Amino acid sequence: MSESTQFSVEDLQFLMAQLRHPEGGCPWDLKQSFASIVPSTIEEAYEVAEAIEREDFAHLKEELGDLLFQVIFYAQLGREEGHFDFPQIVDTLVRKLVRRHPHVFPSGELYGDNTNTRIDEEQVKANWEAIKASERAAKGESGTLGGVAVGLPALTRALKLQKRAAQVGFDWPEIDGVLAKIEEEVRELREAVAAEDSEHAREELGDLLFACVNAARHLKQDPEAALRGCNRKFERRFDAVESSLKAAGKQPADATLEELDRLWDAAKEAERR
Repeated sequence: MSESTQFSVEDLQFLMAQLRHPEGGCPWDLKQSFASIVPSTIEEAYEVAEAIEREDFAHLKEELGDLLFQVIFYAQLGREEGHFDFPQIVDTLVRKLVRRHPHVFPSGELYGDNTNTRIDEEQVKANWEAIKASERAAKGESGTLGGVAVGLPALTRALKLQKRAAQVGFDWPEIDGVLAKIEEEVRELREAVAAEDSEHAREELGDLLFACVNAARHLKQDPEAALRGCNRKFERRFDAVESSLKAAGKQPADATLEELDRLWDAAKEAERR
């Protein structure tokens, strides 16, 4: 292949068909199903998010390609099983986006007479939610919380459930109420732990996490992104602890908890400086 060649989506579809060809295809790709590649899809989506958060745009290009490959894979499986193909995926997407943006496509047609109607962001959001609610009703998904995917990461699903409830007025007016709720849930978790009631403790821990997601929402923060940032911070600081111990010829398992805490505090102070 020439380095000057620039491949297209059509080339990618052809490649996918070859990977799944009954004769001469890749054994791994041939044994995959819709269900088996879901974990890879989720992992690729998170790797895209991580590249964006790191502003690693050279790597982002590659990660977006990996995520696109997941879509192409599903499209190939759909074609083989007679459910749908890639052009139908694109068609469904374009129709939905035109329908959900009447302020951009007032004619209801992608290439129609679309003299834009200026509306503010709040109106756009209100229209978007009303249209989505109508779509959910058409699918038979009744209720305010209908259609929030069960398979979402728990923090993300909690955020979506809270946003839906807030749209009908079920929400704390200020973050002070949310913070008070977090303190209440901490007290209840302490009580469950003191009672050595593991089932109740798990329930209270869930309530506490749900309340923390609520705080993130009021602060206009993505809880998944906040936790990913915390994970990276923990990794940095623990790596610094290990490096300090290695310089002293020790492993973490050889150190006392007091020594680990001291090195952890030193890593925090070094970051602040």
